[in-house]
Amino acid sequence: MNAKAIYSYLKGEPKVSEGTTYTILFAISFAHLLNDMIQSVIPSIYPIIKEKFGFSFVQIGLITLVFQLTSSLLQPLTGLSADRHPRPYSLAIGMCFTLIGLCLLAYAGNFHLILLAVSLIGCGSSVFHPGASRVAQLASGGRKSLAQSIFQVGGNGGNAFGPLVAALIVLPYGQAAIGWFALAALLAILVLTRIGNWYRMMLVYRIKHAKTATALSGKLSPHKVHTAMAILILLVFSKYFYIAAMTNYFTFFLIERFGVSVQQSQFCLFAFLAALAAGTLIGGVLGDKFGRKYVILGSIFGAAPFALLMPYTNLGWTLVLAVVVGFVIASAFSAILVYATDLMPDKVGMIAGIFFGLMFGLGGLGSAFFGWLADRTSIEFIFQISTLLPLMGIIACFLPNIKTNRQEQS
Repeated sequence: MNAKAIYSYLKGEPKVSEGTTYTILFAISFAHLLNDMIQSVIPSIYPIIKEKFGFSFVQIGLITLVFQLTSSLLQPLTGLSADRHPRPYSLAIGMCFTLIGLCLLAYAGNFHLILLAVSLIGCGSSVFHPGASRVAQLASGGRKSLAQSIFQVGGNGGNAFGPLVAALIVLPYGQAAIGWFALAALLAILVLTRIGNWYRMMLVYRIKHAKTATALSGKLSPHKVHTAMAILILLVFSKYFYIAAMTNYFTFFLIERFGVSVQQSQFCLFAFLAALAAGTLIGGVLGDKFGRKYVILGSIFGAAPFALLMPYTNLGWTLVLAVVVGFVIASAFSAILVYATDLMPDKVGMIAGIFFGLMFGLGGLGSAFFGWLADRTSIEFIFQISTLLPLMGIIACFLPNIKTNRQEQS
């Protein structure tokens, strides 16, 4: 990125072209990092507010439920709205909801205000993900998998670093310290406003240089399209149920089986989450080169052998296998989302909203399910059962082989 491009971006005069616009892709990825880092603040304050207000576990669960509902169920609706009525500055406006929610959460003095605060943060997230996915595809220059992966790396990075930042800021200084995260929201609003300038110019450019889009779904029967979408949904289920088990219960497994400290277990979890972030970008490069179907198959089913071994090895190999699984399985979501939008290219926002909504919703449902199962069995049992989920990746073999527009042109 040269100095002229940076200056143009900061001045709100981005260059519009048909090629891959890396300036915008890295900017939207950075905004994704900030958005998902902010979201990670919510679970980090549970111990604080439980002790401060005397909340029950049921109330803590309701806080999570409200956040998950607002951040997942609204996404298909906001995505559909973005498809029908693109609004270049909606991303910045959505982040304003997050900013208000953060400020309210920092000083909320009762249960109902906390519910309102997390719902506002959830609304901001529901606006961000579908619209940002549209921006990533517009900036892709045909390299959709790479663009979606760059965007997704930001989110994975935010999820990985968020708990560490929260541990350094929120846990030592209490609920009011959440207000410091408002600076991250303000920075995101600034970045998204600049992206909105480019988005507005790109919409005008597309109108002036309108081309007839050929939907890949037009080459497939409606039955095949619906079957492919059902397979993709099952694959999202297998991935995010497994990741829910890892992110929520991996630390408990390490503590119970190997006797590590809480701090050591958190570092081990960070290694898994960092591997998720690192592996995402590789999948994007491979998806554009070899096809999304093969990346989906190799990502989920390819992680199965390593996942199946993990519960039966020593501590060192458990950590190595966790990193390998995180790295391999990471690229699946970007490939799944781009494959789905290839099937329905005129509904990018709605499809992104559905799959991001599924990602959040299944993650929350998976966490609750494995928690319920752990209470009735053991942590080691749910860890063994969850490692069977990547085997579902084999159903990717039944996805139809489709060519992307980029492949057809080459």
